[in-house]
Amino acid sequence: MTTPSEWMSRGNCAHEPPSRFFPSDGVGVEVARRICASCPVKEPCLEYALEHRIDHGVWGGCSERERRRILKRRRQAAVRS
Repeated sequence: MTTPSEWMSRGNCAHEPPSRFFPSDGVGVEVARRICASCPVKEPCLEYALEHRIDHGVWGGCSERERRRILKRRRQAAVRS
């Protein structure tokens, strides 16, 4: 697996101000998602945020709320298996 610094430097976000990915409203989240949509490292970015329980910002095209839902679904699936 590549280190975070390796994939982060290849992300679409590397060419954007960091504040764009820490929006204060839903419009800002949508702007960040559009940038993430075509990102070549979207999946490792999301997994990094999930693994490290990052609570703020848009990572891998997902908001904080969406990441909480993903983690909840994964916990529920693990209990069932």
